[in-house]
Amino acid sequence: MADPDALRTRFARALEGARGREAAGPDPAPYADNLLARWQEPQRRYHTLTHLTAVLNHVDVLEKYAADPDVVRLAAWFHDAVYLPDRSENEERSARLAERALPEAGVAADRTAEVARLVRLTTTHDPADDDPDGQVLCDADLAILAAPPSAYAAYTAAVREEYGFVPSDAFRAGRAAVLRQLLDLPRLFRTPYGQAEWEATARYNLAAELELLTG
Repeated sequence: MADPDALRTRFARALEGARGREAAGPDPAPYADNLLARWQEPQRRYHTLTHLTAVLNHVDVLEKYAADPDVVRLAAWFHDAVYLPDRSENEERSARLAERALPEAGVAADRTAEVARLVRLTTTHDPADDDPDGQVLCDADLAILAAPPSAYAAYTAAVREEYGFVPSDAFRAGRAAVLRQLLDLPRLFRTPYGQAEWEATARYNLAAELELLTG
């Protein structure tokens, strides 16, 4: 279960790290509370505080591969901060939210721009080979694909709930297209840890779900 108090502490640490340990800035609490409220909106079933916590935990696992781990953590906080299942511009709107909030919170322009770039990258989950921070964020976001069977089933059920307004046939077709797109990637995960620990299980889960949808 997600713990809002623990998440507030984690946000404050990431913000402090991103703006520099010696840099002064406003109290992180209002920014954390705004984000926490967004992640608890009623239309969410998968993109919830539980998902946020999982992504942050996976960033911690992959931290050694990142060039700027605290910037990656802030990107995790913002990557689905704007989320409406029937809209296609969620990542862009989330990035713009970061571009507005982080300078006010005391984060320098270059690091704010990097957070926004990372948020936009979650549209495609296709980081470049020389983009360690992008690789860490994308791997952390996709790590759910390598979950054990019961957790993967809960994930797919939650995704279906978020898209409850989509008729069953249309959902199955759309979801199958997404799964095929993922399976066609040469690598789902870009960090050495992700490739070693998550790749094979994720491909098994995706293939099994695709067979269930289309069989």
